Amino acid sequence: MKKAFKLLLTAAMAASFAGCSKPAKPVLDQIKERGYLIIGTEGNWSPWTYHDEKTNELTGFDVEVGKEIAAALGVEARFEEAAWDSLLAGVDSGRFDIICNGVGYTDERAESYEFSDPYVYTRKVLIVADSNDTVKTFDDLNGKKTANSSGSTYAALAEELGATVEYIDTFGETITMLEQGRIDATINSEVSYLDYMTQHPDAKIKIVDQSEGESVCYPVKKGETSLRDAVNAALADLRSSGRLAELSKQFFGGDITNK
Repeated sequence: MKKAFKLLLTAAMAASFAGCSKPAKPVLDQIKERGYLIIGTEGNWSPWTYHDEKTNELTGFDVEVGKEIAAALGVEARFEEAAWDSLLAGVDSGRFDIICNGVGYTDERAESYEFSDPYVYTRKVLIVADSNDTVKTFDDLNGKKTANSSGSTYAALAEELGATVEYIDTFGETITMLEQGRIDATINSEVSYLDYMTQHPDAKIKIVDQSEGESVCYPVKKGETSLRDAVNAALADLRSSGRLAELSKQFFGGDITNK
């Protein structure tokens, strides 16, 4: 009996101590205590996030906006580069506080993450080689081959439309495959296409179809509403001051901050 009583007492004490353990601090509090915001980004998707060819410094629209958000929180911005298909998982694991990488809003993603207010609006475009006259609309992708980053909304849409998707890492790789005839088409961001054509005006590619404007937002971990609200406040200030539009014009060649 004494032994049984001791076991029960030990279990009760353990449960008591467990119940008294402190809950994890909100991520926003952790960020302010450590003094920096950990931002996940690809670093190879111009003009959103890329390395300057001359200086090799990380830059791009999302990189610069990320720095502005960190400054609004009163902390430093620290960027960690990773492949697209591991970025959202990095938020789940706590590796990143936020993703600054042109993430499109979807209802499915919103079930797993807290999304900021939209900060820009983009369109999906269907890109083919100049010589391609068979793919003219998104519906023509059924039975065709495309290329996109694994886990992207572009890849998911192509698969929904009946295409076979080959997974790659960069937009440049996609266009090379397109020009070589290894794929039939690709769905991608209109601004990425425009940026690529600015740098490669002789590229033998064209847009044949496009979607309506879609919301692009910053995701943080589900339940971290204080961080989401702080990001929204920073974005509102950037929008009202004109800084957000200024950065959009700098990197996209136009203001895409309004729907």
